[in-house]
Amino acid sequence: MTILTSAAQTSSSRLWMPERVLFTPAALDQPWGQKILSRIQALNLPIEELPQNRLSGLRGDSERETYQIAKRTLAVVTAPPSHFKLSPIPPSADWQFHLAEGCPAHCQYCYLAGSLQGPPVIRVFANLPQILENLATYERPDTATTFEVSCYTDPLGIEHLTGSLAECIRYFGTRSNAHLRWVSKFDAVDELLDLPHNGHTRCRVSINAAPVSGRFEGGTASVSSRLQALRQLALPRSQGGGGYPVGIVIAPIMLIDDWELHYTRLFDEMSATLDFSCDLTFELISHRFTPKSKEVLQTWYPHSKLDMEQDNRSTKRNKFGGTKYVYDTDNMKALRRFFEREIARRFPNAPILYWT
Repeated sequence: MTILTSAAQTSSSRLWMPERVLFTPAALDQPWGQKILSRIQALNLPIEELPQNRLSGLRGDSERETYQIAKRTLAVVTAPPSHFKLSPIPPSADWQFHLAEGCPAHCQYCYLAGSLQGPPVIRVFANLPQILENLATYERPDTATTFEVSCYTDPLGIEHLTGSLAECIRYFGTRSNAHLRWVSKFDAVDELLDLPHNGHTRCRVSINAAPVSGRFEGGTASVSSRLQALRQLALPRSQGGGGYPVGIVIAPIMLIDDWELHYTRLFDEMSATLDFSCDLTFELISHRFTPKSKEVLQTWYPHSKLDMEQDNRSTKRNKFGGTKYVYDTDNMKALRRFFEREIARRFPNAPILYWT
């Protein structure tokens, strides 16, 4: 299907279809696991019912081969007990929770590199109802509590296989003071438009300048398609949209050649696509990496042209003593001035939630 934009024709991304779908016995014991099974069967995907709850057979002869095997595999499992003790995730939200771990995209700067253990198989949690029930214990009674569900996965990229994102949206639509936040680089939003979200879900897309998205974001929808999907989500129901609060995450912002020109073009497309009043926010994240993520990414993408030269960066330490490499102070100030100026000029009513 093609969608006309004011600038050009944009094709929707192809839905990710795994080559293997593994179900653990514990996942098949869950009613939500059975619902996922029905979805997978309807898509005629190859299903393997494992004899035990431990995943195996995901490693190849090299790290690169292991990556390729894992990224073609969907594993339906149950979230472990540790996932029911939530962690705060400022500045994105008050708390993070997970409906899955792993992502079908192939972003060469992947934020998950070095964060998750083992091969990067996409693990979907079959005990979703229990995960959602647990969230109530973290809600503040007197003010809104926000929950981020995109830290370890792209929930829209696997939604056609699981239906889990829609279930989360329905759940938060019933809560008085709890709000859901998710972000994606995919665009298949049609099934989300009519859900009873009650304004309690903010849908965001992650976008970037053309040289970054075109070179480093494999397997994702085009930026134009993501923006069109955001338009669909934000439009009022009376105009065929979802009537959602929405957001734009520009990440990772990179100091590419002619960066100001390329990001200006990105803002031009944003302005042309979101040419109506809507509840819009911005989040701005500059490119950074850790020693561990650099090591992992260079095994996954050995021919990548992604700039991860440590000599060009400043060192930043987190509260746990970990090290990350960020742009130096002068470059960070220049980037921040540009983005804050363009957002204020083009979207004066849209707050910037954070810059990092």
